[in-house]
Amino acid sequence: MISPATARPGIQGGKKGLTKAGVLVLQTLFISIFTVIELVFRHGVGISTGLAILIAGIGGVHLGRSGTSYVAAVNPPLAFAVIALITISLTDGLHLSKVGIDFVAALASAAPYLLLGAAYGWIRYFTSRKSSPANKSI
Repeated sequence: MISPATARPGIQGGKKGLTKAGVLVLQTLFISIFTVIELVFRHGVGISTGLAILIAGIGGVHLGRSGTSYVAAVNPPLAFAVIALITISLTDGLHLSKVGIDFVAALASAAPYLLLGAAYGWIRYFTSRKSSPANKSI
């Protein structure tokens, strides 16, 4: 006799890949690890944080489900800015001029990587949106 539990088919995982929330969390954690380490030990942002931003952007586009490319394009610059501001505020104290100068310097140091990552993410977003069947005219 077959029990009802064994007669049921297994739960099928729908789509493969990360959801929007998964992409957001993964990118934020990956960028924050490198940003915090560089800001605490080097007192500035460098190439390792820049490469982390690029890898997070590209990884978010490739590891996410269809429809998550918007989040993968938008999140890395925002996550970097928030993490840099929090880390700089904690390490420098509440000296407004020093925090402001260090924050602008961190953004300027990471600007090429932020631009490249955002450009790649937006290009992938618009090409996937253009090729989706919902946008095709009859």
